[in-house]
Amino acid sequence: MITAAQVKELRERTGAGMMDCKKALVETKGDIEKAIEYLREKGLAAAAKKAGRITAEGIVDAYIHGGGRIGVLVEVNCETDFVARTEEFRQLVKDIAMQIAASNPKYITRDEVPEEVVNKEKEILRTQALNEGKPEHIVDKMVEGRLEKFFNEICLLEQPFIKDPDITVEDMIKEHIATIGENISVRRFARYEMGEGLEKR
Repeated sequence: MITAAQVKELRERTGAGMMDCKKALVETKGDIEKAIEYLREKGLAAAAKKAGRITAEGIVDAYIHGGGRIGVLVEVNCETDFVARTEEFRQLVKDIAMQIAASNPKYITRDEVPEEVVNKEKEILRTQALNEGKPEHIVDKMVEGRLEKFFNEICLLEQPFIKDPDITVEDMIKEHIATIGENISVRRFARYEMGEGLEKR
């Protein structure tokens, strides 16, 4: 059984995310030293340590999909212009733009989702669960679970990566942070779809 104290200790020692720490401890059956090794191999410890560093360089890239039906503009930042010019970084930005075109996220992270949007979704999910005849005490748990799924759909970093759905976009970026050796962050994006919001006559 993995305790919260173990997760906390591993987080403090590696700077990796909570879920990554928990997974590492589960994989290594609670052995902290092995879990540190596991995170280092995955590059997650290094990525988290770089997460606080300022990313003032980077590129803006455009991606047009489906014969001009969908267009994406994305800005991805890194620490140095040297990295911004590398083929690996440019490919990463292109992959992120393709992800946005294909999966249509609304936000980059869940922190950006306005509270009223979250509350409205909770209300809808709660009503759905009650309409399914679920008992009141189970409903809240169901709402939490379905809310996670909602975030996974609308937040870019939480979406399954289109080229490898076993990992999230955030995991994929962390892998690049580990290999490139610099912090990388998605700053903003815009996605346009032909005819969006227009009524067909």
